Amino acid sequence: MTPAFGTLRICEDAADLAHKGAKFLCEHAAARTERTIVALSGGNTPKPLYELLAQEPVKSAMPWDRVHWILGDERFVPPSDPASNYGMARAAFLDDVPVPPQNVHPVKTDGVTLDEAAADYQAMLQGLYGADTLQPGKPLLNITLLGLGDDGHTASLLPHEPVLQVRDRWVAPVPKGRVEERVTLTYPAINASEIVAFLVSGEGKREVLDKILSGDDSFPASHIRALGEVLWFADRAAAGRWA
Repeated sequence: MTPAFGTLRICEDAADLAHKGAKFLCEHAAARTERTIVALSGGNTPKPLYELLAQEPVKSAMPWDRVHWILGDERFVPPSDPASNYGMARAAFLDDVPVPPQNVHPVKTDGVTLDEAAADYQAMLQGLYGADTLQPGKPLLNITLLGLGDDGHTASLLPHEPVLQVRDRWVAPVPKGRVEERVTLTYPAINASEIVAFLVSGEGKREVLDKILSGDDSFPASHIRALGEVLWFADRAAAGRWA
């Protein structure tokens, strides 16, 4: 079977997914002589991968001075809040690796409104990109890591929410749809990635992953593309019959 889009990479289990994902991320960054911009996913699935970034052999092989870390989405909570994606990434690896502070780009959540946080993050991305509008063939992001919700959402592109229709911004507020307000990269920003890598683990994701790989376009994640390639790192529990 061939996925409706992207390339499927089967992992034995969640631990194997973390190892394969960390190895892929490190090798790709190390092979580049220029800057690499990585968009991090939140949630539980990528945490073991992040923890491997702070362990050998990846820690010594990663060109930390050339890699910039941004967030694909963030809950509008302080970094100290357990729900913070940035807080999770700091605890998992950022606090334990030699990354220059100026290479880490959290979403500002203190002292600003939700709309201001989104606008501030877009301005930061425009500064990294060197332009206010996306240029054909020029990636905004080099590697974007994404999760997959059992409702088919990815980043904070939530089903039935207005953010799914945003095409004139790279970053948008998501005031409804979940307990916490959120800030997320939009389709134009995510799809301006050189590589998009979905990380999908567990039997609970099997049904929605099967539908998306089979071509069901009713889910937010079904509309993710990339300037280069889309990869699906899925463990056997999530991959089901695709394994």
